[in-house]
Amino acid sequence: MVVLNDKLIFPPVETATPEGIIAIGGDLSMERLLLAYRSGIFPWYSEGEPIVWWCPDPRFVLFPEKLRVTKSMQSVLNNGTFRFTINRAFTKVVQNCKTITRKEQEGTWITPAIEHAYTQLHEQGFAHSAEAWINGELVGGLYGIRLGNVFFGESMFSKQSNASKFAFINYVRQLQKEKVALIDCQVYTAHLESLGAGMISRNKFLALLADNL
Repeated sequence: MVVLNDKLIFPPVETATPEGIIAIGGDLSMERLLLAYRSGIFPWYSEGEPIVWWCPDPRFVLFPEKLRVTKSMQSVLNNGTFRFTINRAFTKVVQNCKTITRKEQEGTWITPAIEHAYTQLHEQGFAHSAEAWINGELVGGLYGIRLGNVFFGESMFSKQSNASKFAFINYVRQLQKEKVALIDCQVYTAHLESLGAGMISRNKFLALLADNL
């Protein structure tokens, strides 16, 4: 296991463990985070642990053109229940992703350091959020990193049924208009699989990344 120091470098992704861990340690500086994403690597760890860097194989992704929208969800999109915005409440989205209760998950991986680092990335135009509102109240959303024609999804939350799906579908459609070719969902969730995401090999993911950054 490689332990990172102050040098802005990651080991080759082929050296990752079977689970996908490539290194531990280092920091969450903007420079290191951007290098990580450009290399197909992301941080994921719990508070009190060292930073853990991942590049799993296979990789869970969504090609925007393969977005799956059910008839019932299309009705939600059309009925005016929610209002959609982009980058209107980034810090609130991150805070909600951090504090929302999730089934089969204790605690959160969004530590204060993660929250601070991604807020800095947002202020510099790299991190973005998409929001769902009801009567002026934030009820769902997601955030992630945009580099070139790739969006790296980080987390999403929902306080109302279908709110996160509403924000996600609208945002994917917007990204498709902006010629985004790949959405990195990182690790499997049934929620995103239902929306069209699927597994590809790490090698294919890295090749697509190189083509679209």
